[in-house]
Amino acid sequence: MESRAKIKLSLKNISKSFYSRKETFEAINNVSIDVYDNEFLVLLGPGQCGKTVLLNIIAGLETPTQGEVKVEGQKNDGASSDVGLVFQKTAIFPWKTVIENVEFGPLAKGVPKSERRDKARYFIELVGLKGFENAYPHQLSGGMKQRVGIARAYCNDPEVLLMDEPFGALDAQTRYQMEDEVLRIWEKEKRTVIFVTNNIEEAVYLGDRIVLLSSCPAKVKEIYTPDLPRPRDYVDALFLELREKISNNTDLAL
Repeated sequence: MESRAKIKLSLKNISKSFYSRKETFEAINNVSIDVYDNEFLVLLGPGQCGKTVLLNIIAGLETPTQGEVKVEGQKNDGASSDVGLVFQKTAIFPWKTVIENVEFGPLAKGVPKSERRDKARYFIELVGLKGFENAYPHQLSGGMKQRVGIARAYCNDPEVLLMDEPFGALDAQTRYQMEDEVLRIWEKEKRTVIFVTNNIEEAVYLGDRIVLLSSCPAKVKEIYTPDLPRPRDYVDALFLELREKISNNTDLAL
């Protein structure tokens, strides 16, 4: 992939520190990563290691202390519609219906109602929520709410989709289902995805490449490229071998 694919997004020497009167807290230390067009890249690391801070920097919600982010060669200095974000907690509007949530980005851009409604319906169907267009979030399960968040992010036409541990709060069965769903949508839409997790199995199941981060401050420990066909099998011998290899090199508490 690296020799053939176009670089979609690059992080160059990213560091981030937070300052107070009494101390300096370093969250990220000199992280450099190239992310390729249509790649499903996983950032894997322990809790509180700086993964979300790094994702917020990519999204333009945080400013790095050092280094720069470029999307298709252009410096990304702030929040941009080129980058979409799906949060760990379902950040959808409780007072809006499913279709109103999904069409929010195009609405904010001034897209005419008929056009944005057609687009929203397409992504609602794509994430498996056809028939729930007029439902409110309180009428949906946790997995369905995350589908709304994914549809809303895609409906805004991002060049890069960031997903911050989006399945962390789901039960195991729903989590497995959502992993398959997000891969199905990615394979159909072919966007660049950066997916954050602290779950090694999830990383191996999803990733074209896995960037293993250290404990805080986050540094790149290793980059793995799973040589596994899709769809992947959690109990396949090669899957388990890679899982063990990463486990032996990680700061994660298993």
